[in-house]
Amino acid sequence: MAFPQPRPQAPQLPQLLLRTVDCQQGAVRAVRFNADGNYLLTCGGDKSLKLWSVSRGTLLKTYTGHGYEVLDVDCSFDNSQLCSCSSDKTVILWDVGSGQVTRKLRGHAGKVNCVQFNEEATVMLSGSIDGTVRCWDTRSRRMEPIQILDEARDGISSLKVSEHELLTGSVDGRVRRYDLRMGQLHVDFIGSPITCVCFSRDGQCTLSSSLDSTVRLLDKSSGEMLGEYSGHVNKGYKLDCCLSDKDTHVLSCSEDGHVYFWDLVEVSRRSHVTHRANAMT
Repeated sequence: MAFPQPRPQAPQLPQLLLRTVDCQQGAVRAVRFNADGNYLLTCGGDKSLKLWSVSRGTLLKTYTGHGYEVLDVDCSFDNSQLCSCSSDKTVILWDVGSGQVTRKLRGHAGKVNCVQFNEEATVMLSGSIDGTVRCWDTRSRRMEPIQILDEARDGISSLKVSEHELLTGSVDGRVRRYDLRMGQLHVDFIGSPITCVCFSRDGQCTLSSSLDSTVRLLDKSSGEMLGEYSGHVNKGYKLDCCLSDKDTHVLSCSEDGHVYFWDLVEVSRRSHVTHRANAMT
């Protein structure tokens, strides 16, 4: 006799504030978890980058080397390296343990808005207000990028790497998906400056937020609009959006100081976190 399987529980949305961290970095420009979520990285307006323990909320290390505010950071899969970018037009590769600068890369003509490792951390990709994405080899001593993607007509605001694909969002109102294995470029026109892009967890869709206070879900292959999510405020700042870990909800920051959640399928606003967005600054 087989017992019936228990009914799956509905995903629980976060409601409880677990911790507030006083970063003491001026404006906090970005907050990123490492791969396993045990550590937190904060990018400061005071030119610093800080590494925190999530469980204890304690500062583990401070990284200094940028000449202006730090705008984004990413951690390698093995937690041994960091890459960061700044308004000083540079990209820095760091050794996590020692806190030392491994390489400081110049080449962008303007501030660098976003940076990310590929899956193996053999390449860093950086997107700049100069409209280019530059790819840097982390294993060589070469100071020039190994590839420059310059199809955007305005600044690059966001980028995400997934296996052999690169997704970029630009102020020109377009989401571009590069198939690096096939050498193909796919472009979706949104019409409003893009602030953030990401892939769905299953890799079948793309999500983008833009300055018309709308988050859009697109089918990756066809470009078909699958959903539009609104109710938050995003008219002047570069704010993040993402999907929950099981692709059940869409999340977005908002200029009113809240984080908003929508049901992916019903496209109805489900909830928002009422704690102010500046709680970590």
